[in-house]
Amino acid sequence: MRLSALLATACIAFAIAIESHAAPARPNIIFLLADDIGYADLSCYGAQHAKTPNLDRLAAQGCRFTDAHSPASTCTPTRRAFLTGVYSWRQPAGSSIAPGDAPLSIPPGTSTAASLMKSAGYRTGVVGKWHLGLGPDGGPDWNGEIKPSPLDVGFDYMFIMAATGDRVPTVYIENRRVVNLDPKDPITVSYKAKVGTDPTGAENPELLKLKHTHGHDMTIVNGVGRIGWMTGGKAARWKDEDMADTFTGKALKFIEDNKSEPFFLYFATHNIHVPRVPNPRFKGTSPVGTRGDSIHELDDTAGKLLAKLDELKLTDNTLLIFTSDNGGVMDDGYEDVGKTNYHPNAPLRGYKGGIYEGGHRVPLIARWPGHIAPGTESGALMAHLDMPATFAALVGVPIPAGQCTDSINVLPALLGQTKQSARTTFVAHNGGTKGPFALRVGDWKYLDGNANAGYGKAKPNPKGEMRNPPTPQLFNLATDLSETKNLAAEQPQKLAELTALLGKIRGTNAVPAKP
Repeated sequence: MRLSALLATACIAFAIAIESHAAPARPNIIFLLADDIGYADLSCYGAQHAKTPNLDRLAAQGCRFTDAHSPASTCTPTRRAFLTGVYSWRQPAGSSIAPGDAPLSIPPGTSTAASLMKSAGYRTGVVGKWHLGLGPDGGPDWNGEIKPSPLDVGFDYMFIMAATGDRVPTVYIENRRVVNLDPKDPITVSYKAKVGTDPTGAENPELLKLKHTHGHDMTIVNGVGRIGWMTGGKAARWKDEDMADTFTGKALKFIEDNKSEPFFLYFATHNIHVPRVPNPRFKGTSPVGTRGDSIHELDDTAGKLLAKLDELKLTDNTLLIFTSDNGGVMDDGYEDVGKTNYHPNAPLRGYKGGIYEGGHRVPLIARWPGHIAPGTESGALMAHLDMPATFAALVGVPIPAGQCTDSINVLPALLGQTKQSARTTFVAHNGGTKGPFALRVGDWKYLDGNANAGYGKAKPNPKGEMRNPPTPQLFNLATDLSETKNLAAEQPQKLAELTALLGKIRGTNAVPAKP
């Protein structure tokens, strides 16, 4: 064979080899975000109080991450940071927990995980809990077209609840309209003054089927007290016991409708947020009462999702990520019926709403057959706000200048190609813009003074130290994952180093340039 022919053959072989190792066909992406699931709430993470066979199967078929973090230890700032790739404390008002009538807190035109996927030709959908506001300043028109909404920040389809189950309005919204709204029974919502004639918990405690401990008056809907006041929309109101089935059904239909094209689905379950009202078929299935029963209902949702992907032969071409919006919590405004003598975040200190590890270190499982090795575990540091940059890298789309500025491409770590993440620092907070804050650098973690332990049945750490020490704290997580030994006095140089670095990262809380 002539040299030229040999060279041509070699070039063709090299090109084929390069192509075979190039990025595969763009996978479907599903980001399954649970609500208030703690680090130790799944049996594949060591839970003894609940059984999660479907999520365990997901872990067995993929990678279980042990150093993944929600961008905040509460829901609204975590969700906004996940979508925008920017810490919520850097963004304008709305970084704390949003009321049910809040305006949309992501300005239209902002790059989001959804808009990036849409620019890559993906069909994008959001199903479940939104809790990032809707409509203009002053809130949405519940009786008309609801805009702006997720449809204006990158999503093609939405079926959502506006906020949470413990807040009004208690209705579903599909695309731009409240589902099943009767024009003759218009909805009015207020978080400032009582509206209408609907019963409230203070006036009619006998109507409550769940004991609530919020400490203020609440509208009673379906026997449950909700924060805020609402009247109207009787035919549109949801039934708590059917919520998980309703959201799951809509998510599965989105997958079915888009099975022939690449899709991105942000599926945000309400499980296991309060009020915990699982479907009757799950009641009594766990040994710890309603919280455990709700975990079983969440696992059922995951099982149906896995089954649908198998049925449609989409499993091998779908990157499925499961995680939680913050750490676990007990008795968060409503009494958890049953035994509660377990720690949903063990061995971590703290709960949802706190900046100790229990508030923001959460389960994260990723599966993509053929690309993520099954049955693996990774200690790579990552946070939900890394997903926009990671997804963009996966599908090969650029991020517009000035957008997703805190998001880091952790794709090599997500796929198990490296044990070291591109993320080297992480800032934890519980919401708002003033702190307290915590900074993670390698194995070291710094906490501002008055660090909070969290909501509900938040307790001091196992050694009985103060819940909110007034001075800064320093821990080495490699030897003290439970954050029991404050090394601030022993390591003044490291304390000063991390204090200065946190100040540098936070800067002046300047808002990134608007698009």
